[in-house]
Amino acid sequence: MPLHSVVSAVTDRVIARSREGRTRYLDLLTRERDQWIGRPMLGCANLAHAYAGTEEDRPAMKAGGGMNIGIVTAYNDMLSAHAVYYRYPEQMKVWAREVGATAQVAGGVPAMCDGVTQGYAGMELSLFSRDTIALSTAIALSHGTFEGALLLGICDKIVPGLLMGALRFGHLPMLLVPGGPMPSGLSNKAKAAVRERYATGDADREELLDSEIAAYHTQGTCTFFGTANTNQMMMEVMGLHVPNAAFVNPGTKLRQALTRAAVHRVAELGWRGNDYRPIGHCVDERAIVNAAVGLLATGGSTNHLLHLPAIARAAGIIIDWEDLDRLSSAVPLIARVYPNGAADVNGFEEAGGMAFVIRELIASGHLHGDILTAGSQSLTDASAKPTLDGDALVWRDPGPSGDDTILRTPADPFSPDGGMRILAGNIGRACIKVSAVEQDRWIVEAPAAVFSDQAEVLAAFQAGELDRDVVVVVRFQGPRANGMPELHKLTPPLGVLQNKGFRVALVTDGRMSGASGKVPAAIHVSPEALGGGPIGLIRDGDLIRVDAEAGTLEALVDAAVWAARAPADAPPPADGFGRELFGMFRGLADEAERGASAVLAGAGL
Repeated sequence: MPLHSVVSAVTDRVIARSREGRTRYLDLLTRERDQWIGRPMLGCANLAHAYAGTEEDRPAMKAGGGMNIGIVTAYNDMLSAHAVYYRYPEQMKVWAREVGATAQVAGGVPAMCDGVTQGYAGMELSLFSRDTIALSTAIALSHGTFEGALLLGICDKIVPGLLMGALRFGHLPMLLVPGGPMPSGLSNKAKAAVRERYATGDADREELLDSEIAAYHTQGTCTFFGTANTNQMMMEVMGLHVPNAAFVNPGTKLRQALTRAAVHRVAELGWRGNDYRPIGHCVDERAIVNAAVGLLATGGSTNHLLHLPAIARAAGIIIDWEDLDRLSSAVPLIARVYPNGAADVNGFEEAGGMAFVIRELIASGHLHGDILTAGSQSLTDASAKPTLDGDALVWRDPGPSGDDTILRTPADPFSPDGGMRILAGNIGRACIKVSAVEQDRWIVEAPAAVFSDQAEVLAAFQAGELDRDVVVVVRFQGPRANGMPELHKLTPPLGVLQNKGFRVALVTDGRMSGASGKVPAAIHVSPEALGGGPIGLIRDGDLIRVDAEAGTLEALVDAAVWAARAPADAPPPADGFGRELFGMFRGLADEAERGASAVLAGAGL
């Protein structure tokens, strides 16, 4: 099939807009490749330091005949998805020796769990942890002793941060190595129901805790299709995994075989061989558009309206919300995974998973099938599911959808578009995800209730002050104000109000979790309130219209009255929980549409 006309047009738009930056980036890769301070150039004392802790591999490293692979790991055992990485480095060293290579842990990066910090002060460090991860990745790879790298990370800010750092070393071949989702526990729908019952006082803390533990019950990625699993989907459509490694459960022979294959694969891609595939060439404009298409086709997390522009900028590419909006009009929604449906990612995988998605989207002309992939020879290879034939790893066609309530073809989608809208009006620009919102709630017009903190919203809910048609406005939640925390803790109470029959919407310059869904939410409002964004002009009682059909976000206030208003006063910067240490990040962060990154802004990218 030829490429879909809208996908082609958006790709051309991204290429044209990125031409200058991408040229500078590719020139950087050429210089770095030609002038690389690699092992042959390092002094003997430098090399001795690098080899001192590698007793078993030191003779091979000294001989210098094979690739030395740097492992950048986000392991910790506080984050269920990353706890699986505990033994990976020692296993990878063994598997590297099988193909004449060596491997070393180059460095660790922080990996905070948004599920732990959600609704509390630590969440204000969450977005900036992505920039910290990018910096940590750069430090890990700065030693000049690696000819390739394996990036061990899965969850929300970790994959984008790893890529942002790794792409500044884009002359090296690299693969991302996933760990897989935990087996299904208590269903996401049942978990959400208990949360709503707790919000209304109909469930106690013990019942809520038992419910949460039954849902998040063991090692592996959380099973809903939030930011972590959206990351994994995107790495598949960008060709940065061994094909279809994303959603195989931890602790299985197949999981181990895929990880071993990743080590062997990256060893094949160095500049000494015949198949040099540096990550900076793999992540081009077409791969970025593929990530956007995958996001829309599967109903993925809105957090990637921040992360995808940031990843792209690290590779000299500019993609904006207008590109996402145009793609959304043409990309069909072909997956229903919670919060956009009842199934979790294990059900999605059983129904055909990413092999089905990639095969169908290439066939329909929505994905660039000709990108330079790192994990396999071509993206077409990712149209097959991995399995074990004895001990041999083989890939087979996934066949038709195993469950058409979870996966469908582009010819028979759940929705003809991707369910992401850009809203614009006198309040600013925002995004809204409607793929999980009932269509009769795509338009909400109601009086504003204005807050500067989510705790204030929860208090008003408990006091019964929001039992009405209402647009809850939560401002001073942008990157420069307080680090743009997720406001997912508001989902249960707003869901309760909606269940009561009220017309409810959220408008905020903050973020919502990738797990949020059924309440219409105009998020990432830009410009943010701090610094004079018009969201700071809204007053209690103003009539607000959130219209996902027309693509508008308006305060229905007389224009002269609106123009005469002074912006609301910002709350003082919060301290404690280390938030004061991130003042530099808040001060340098740019707007949401560019990725809300202090590091990229500071680098002039």
